[in-house]
Amino acid sequence: MSATTTTATGSAPVQGELWGVRARDYAEVQEPTFLPLYRSALTRPEVAKASSILDVGCGTGLAAEVFSRAIGRVAGVDATAQFIEIARRRVAGGDFHVAEMEALPYEDHSFDVVTGFNSFQYAASPVNALREARRVVNTDGVIIIAVWGLPETCEAAGHLKALGSLMPPPPPGAPGPFALSDEAKLKALASEAGLKPGAVVDVDCPWIYPNLDTALSGLLSSGPAERAIRTSSIERARDAIAAAIAPYLAASGYRLNNTFRYLVARP
Repeated sequence: MSATTTTATGSAPVQGELWGVRARDYAEVQEPTFLPLYRSALTRPEVAKASSILDVGCGTGLAAEVFSRAIGRVAGVDATAQFIEIARRRVAGGDFHVAEMEALPYEDHSFDVVTGFNSFQYAASPVNALREARRVVNTDGVIIIAVWGLPETCEAAGHLKALGSLMPPPPPGAPGPFALSDEAKLKALASEAGLKPGAVVDVDCPWIYPNLDTALSGLLSSGPAERAIRTSSIERARDAIAAAIAPYLAASGYRLNNTFRYLVARP
């Protein structure tokens, strides 16, 4: 099978537009909170020995920047054009494209590793997105599927609930942010996509902000936050988040302890 086209077949048009509104805030404030997750993935022996890596849903390229220090060929795709612009500036030698994760613009078996950090669940069909990842990874490669940890290990769950209260109820059966947090469900999805599930690794990713303005800049930079803003108002969204994170204020600022987890899977 040759490379698929980048025709929009899934969630890219909607997600790309939402996440692009506050791309700079996301790059400067929110994405750095995921650095422990990116660094943990790079310590995996399957990743550390790779010569090529593709990050699906690469955001503003921070994971790619981390990987580029150890891996020669680094690529990334994202639905958000503004993110890709920042990623290209951040990693000058990287290969970045605006693309649909269910139609990756690469030939079969193009990469040693494919990663997706909190991204595959945003696909219109996560299983199709994982099948595309399986198509472009080498037969002896690995796919890293990173998702939120269990709700009880994520203090950011409160701000997600606050944003959800500003939006219409989701359709019956719609997956929430923690839909793949359960290890059994995560492995089942990988298996459905034709992957062989392996180790599951939990990583502490505290979200630390020196003050309320910085916290709001980061927490309002996501696609779901933009959707909440559009269905209510920026003022209501700011107030809802400020109330949700108030319990996590200390003398040094705000700290929300969160656990993210990733599954190491093979084709």
